[in-house]
Amino acid sequence: MTTKRLRILVLTCSTRPGALGPAVGGWLTDTLAPVAKELDVDLVPVAIGDLDLPFLDEEEHPSTGVHQHEHTRRWSRIVADADGFVFVTPEYNYGMPATLKNALDYLGPEWAWKPAGFVSYGHTSAGTRAVQHAKQVVTTLRLVPLGSTVAIRIADALREDRFAPDPRHAEAAEGLLAELVRVAHALTPMREREHADAMPGPLPGSYVRRLGPDDAAEVTVLQRCCWLEEALVNDTLDIPALHETPDDVRGWLAEWDATGLWRDGRLLGMVRTRRDGDDLHIGRLAVAPDLRGLGVGRWLLGLAESAAEGCHRVLLTTGAASHRNLALYQRQGYVLLPGPRDDGAVDLAKVITVRT
Repeated sequence: MTTKRLRILVLTCSTRPGALGPAVGGWLTDTLAPVAKELDVDLVPVAIGDLDLPFLDEEEHPSTGVHQHEHTRRWSRIVADADGFVFVTPEYNYGMPATLKNALDYLGPEWAWKPAGFVSYGHTSAGTRAVQHAKQVVTTLRLVPLGSTVAIRIADALREDRFAPDPRHAEAAEGLLAELVRVAHALTPMREREHADAMPGPLPGSYVRRLGPDDAAEVTVLQRCCWLEEALVNDTLDIPALHETPDDVRGWLAEWDATGLWRDGRLLGMVRTRRDGDDLHIGRLAVAPDLRGLGVGRWLLGLAESAAEGCHRVLLTTGAASHRNLALYQRQGYVLLPGPRDDGAVDLAKVITVRT
């Protein structure tokens, strides 16, 4: 799965004037800052009171993702960009505050397949009844509540009117963040499969999406797996894909249109394209060695060719001794171009028929 930094929203839920919530939220983000840095996580504090969300006022059902009001669209963007949540909530009358329930009800798909941790505070129950109430709601939204929680009794945490929880609360908060990060990574494939830009792949449970610089590590591993065989077949190690570092890969991922085939967080295959005048260049067509013979390479090639609208021809390159690749490309209508290459590779082209 992608190695991008996780973005965790720390949501302070109480909006009551003079509430303890801002102090709890501030303590939490300050306490977790060193651990978040080690875990490669960005903690983003947000207060419900700053969102200006009235009681739900959208006509369309939240599951549609159709939002008419700017306050809803802004809230949608904030939640969609997050990889997980920590809800800092008080307990009001055996339940969570209405402000949190309202904020949850505004959205639908934006919440799905993301972990939710809770830091509660209160008197007799330390806010735990609010957490139990909230968990019933968040599971319906396909949020995944954690087992780890932080429950703070207000009387135990106030020192001369200053919020100062015990060290055990800080330890519990660190454990909560560690669990949240593990679950967020594990749920990444679930989130990506339902992303608007993802589309079904050729294998059961697979999906394709555009690759970006955050995917450099996975692309580097796949390249070295696939082009090692090419090196053996062509009796040369002078193949760029074998020598590129993750930084090199990150560079070309920012310049090429690259697509990856994924399943359960594993990069199964990829291909990249780039236009040059009337030509479409296709490169780095790769399929994990254990999945060859299932038509994945042919499917990825067809997907890449779909970007050739308006082009005169499609160009690609392979090793002169890569007979399996040559057979695939020639079956798909590619012909060898004349002229030797010094690196032992051959160029192929496919003319695009323009329909009138």
